[in-house]
Amino acid sequence: MNLSYFLAQRIVKGQRSGLASAIHGIAIVTLTVGLAASIISFLIMEGFQSTVKNRIYSFSANLLVTKLSLSNSIEEQPIDINIPLVRDPTQFKYVRHVQEFSHMTGLIKAEEDVLGIVLKGVGRSFDQQAFSGNLVEGTFLHFPDSGYSREVILSRTIANKIKAKPGDDITIHFFQDPPRFRRLKVAGIYETNLSEYFDSKFVIGDLRLIQRLNDWPDSVAGGLEVYLTDVAHIDEVYNQVGESMDFDLYIEKVSDKFVQVFEWLGLVSRQVNILLAVILIVVCVNMISVVLILVMERTQMIGLLKAMGGTGRTIRTVFVYQGMNLILRGLVFGNAIGLGLCFLQDQFRFIPLNPRDYYMSYVPIGWDWTMVLFLNLLIFVVVTVVLWVPTAIIAKVSPIKAIRFD
Repeated sequence: MNLSYFLAQRIVKGQRSGLASAIHGIAIVTLTVGLAASIISFLIMEGFQSTVKNRIYSFSANLLVTKLSLSNSIEEQPIDINIPLVRDPTQFKYVRHVQEFSHMTGLIKAEEDVLGIVLKGVGRSFDQQAFSGNLVEGTFLHFPDSGYSREVILSRTIANKIKAKPGDDITIHFFQDPPRFRRLKVAGIYETNLSEYFDSKFVIGDLRLIQRLNDWPDSVAGGLEVYLTDVAHIDEVYNQVGESMDFDLYIEKVSDKFVQVFEWLGLVSRQVNILLAVILIVVCVNMISVVLILVMERTQMIGLLKAMGGTGRTIRTVFVYQGMNLILRGLVFGNAIGLGLCFLQDQFRFIPLNPRDYYMSYVPIGWDWTMVLFLNLLIFVVVTVVLWVPTAIIAKVSPIKAIRFD
């Protein structure tokens, strides 16, 4: 058996009370709180990022293809959708789905005022499964075999303003010469909580309605939305799709279009990384203090081992093993508390949020087990390496003075 490990185990078993026991308890509590806080912070961050990104992607996909224009109008110039990206999306690696869309501005007349909106026209190709998480009431549009659907989906924000619910009829006036209007039925209500970008503006309707209003043929649309199987490869797809298109078409990443949101998510990530660094510093300083106290308490034992021929490395390893024992116990309790609290929040959502400020109504949890494993390994390795720092004083201990130390 390894002598250093044997001595460390005997020391741990023999310290059930007194100062050493209290020091051990403080070290375990520090590690437990540090790891639990790290796990909770990173899983909440992952939940925030994935929730916000998924809601943006569910409404606007990952890539947008539109007509190249110098105009800042929200209404697009029509493009011919008979292009390779639509005909055969499988030829582009990581492209999962392609769907056409168009935008058209209009007004909804409420009882007391007039509300400006943007009608987003979608077709049968619209990814209803990706959008289903945003639909909170009613059903999605029903597309007839001929003509266009006379149904729309309102956001919760717009529905509350005009006091509409599924099944009600509304009238939308469109800015055309001459002006036109359509009386449509509310099929459902959606809510993304991204009011600044979607909920306060967009009404979802049939793409063929916009085509008829603009006298467009069925072969054109305002643009294309591209969903990817893996967003990590978005740059590769961006270049590949861009090379296949005509020069009058413009491809844009949704992350660039909503750059403020993605920068905010990046800021959250940086803040969590700073928190992890602070936690590591606190834990390391605490463990250095703990080991120094343990070394001082075992001064006579150190002198005796040196007098019997024990090397400085052997004796230092005794205290490193002792510290590792504390680290492992702290990691066990830290995982139990951190993962336990995250599980409770994920199941019962007992911590609410203001959706106007945070884009969601509760604190989300994103289960990233790779990150949990990384945090455990990081804290274990860093703190274990740091344990060698305070044990360096063992080399300076004189056997005679240490044996006489009281």
